[in-house]
Amino acid sequence: MDTTADDTPTTSGGEGWSEDMELAPIRPGDVEEPQHDDDSPGERLQKVLARAGVGSRRVSEDMIDAGRISVNGQVVRVQGMRVDPDTAVIAVDGRRIDIRNDKVTYAMNKPVGIITSMSDDRGRPTVGDMIGDLAVGLTHVGRLDQDTEGLLLLTTDGELAHRLAHPSYLVSKTYLAQVTGSVPRDLHRTLRKGIELEDGPVKVDSFHVVDAHAGQSVVEVVLHEGRKHIVRRLLAEVGLPVTRLTRTAVGPIELARMRTGTIRKLTRTEVGALHELVGM
Repeated sequence: MDTTADDTPTTSGGEGWSEDMELAPIRPGDVEEPQHDDDSPGERLQKVLARAGVGSRRVSEDMIDAGRISVNGQVVRVQGMRVDPDTAVIAVDGRRIDIRNDKVTYAMNKPVGIITSMSDDRGRPTVGDMIGDLAVGLTHVGRLDQDTEGLLLLTTDGELAHRLAHPSYLVSKTYLAQVTGSVPRDLHRTLRKGIELEDGPVKVDSFHVVDAHAGQSVVEVVLHEGRKHIVRRLLAEVGLPVTRLTRTAVGPIELARMRTGTIRKLTRTEVGALHELVGM
């Protein structure tokens, strides 16, 4: 099993995350940090940021001075602030970061033929077989059909798993489907309005044709439904039976160039984006 862990934080909000800032000298104009009561609850913000991989404590202090750090939506200007790592919402340059070290989340490119389960009494290969003892308490978020490949999230965070899978949080899923037949020109309008299936209506968030050739088409479908076989049933209902189905994204997390069967650990920035998406 090929597992990789990319835990390098990134941001689009300008420079400040590069390793050379770790070596930045103390400026002559630096002032002594104000004294704070060491018995006050929580941990120093600089320590929490350093542990989360944002940078050294000195780099974190520079970022606070520059107004780049916010806690619970408020920009921090004072050094030595204490926060509760379990509840504080911390952002760098407006992008939330994950600061909890006790929970991990992974992305897997699930192959065709693998059951989305931690075990199977019929002896079929499962997601549980693939992850082995990667992390205690790791479980899959939602399911992919045995014949569907692509992005599957796994986490030890039970609340995150619940919210990502629950339909009330409207987490979008993106699929590429290879279908038999030609796609009607106005099908995207029909699918956005909704199609009636035997277990109720379903509509897509977006739909477009990626490629078409010799009676076969590749289409991208984005929806936030989680019902069983929903993409296959939806496309079959409009006369486009699916011959191959791949999930390419869950919310902001994309499959990108992950090879089939590989697993990677999400970065703190990616986990923070998931938390923000579901209101954690």
